[in-house]
Amino acid sequence: MRIISGSFKGKKILTPIDDKTRPLKDLTKESIFNIINHSNKFKINFSNSFILDLFSGVGSFGIECLSRGVKKVIFIENYREVLHLLKKNLSSLKSIRNYEIIEKDIYKDNVFLNLNLKFDIIFFDPPYKDKNLDKLLNEIKNQKILNKNGIIILHRHKNEQDPLPTSYKLIEQKVYGISKIIFLSCLD
Repeated sequence: MRIISGSFKGKKILTPIDDKTRPLKDLTKESIFNIINHSNKFKINFSNSFILDLFSGVGSFGIECLSRGVKKVIFIENYREVLHLLKKNLSSLKSIRNYEIIEKDIYKDNVFLNLNLKFDIIFFDPPYKDKNLDKLLNEIKNQKILNKNGIIILHRHKNEQDPLPTSYKLIEQKVYGISKIIFLSCLD
């Protein structure tokens, strides 16, 4: 895996050897950024953006955002077997300090209550078997942490059917191999 664009283009990203973490494939990641950059459905300016990377794993999505010059990325991950790789990947970007790692269980620790930012992109990459995304989506809505023109991006298995709260609108959905990428916006 590598960073595909920006100031760290081509830099290798360390990946885990266990099968409990499935890093975002380069082709899927590139497709996500192409959609964000070239679709008239989104108004995202990376240089002014705050990113929340949930279930961060090795940080592939958030690191790509850092390479593209975002204001800040907050990574949330609690799986010990992958946290050391996330930290190594971030420390290898020697000049970058505009990130934070929160090592907490997103379902148990009321993480959203302590975030003092509104985010332009919230990226979810939970385990495929996770069936609680509606709980997190409702929490994001209730805590008002998504900017008005912000988007939520979900990375799911192509066959997974997640119920979405009625407070969200499906903007776009794409399938890449076994992955499905879902773009959502919050309804006012």
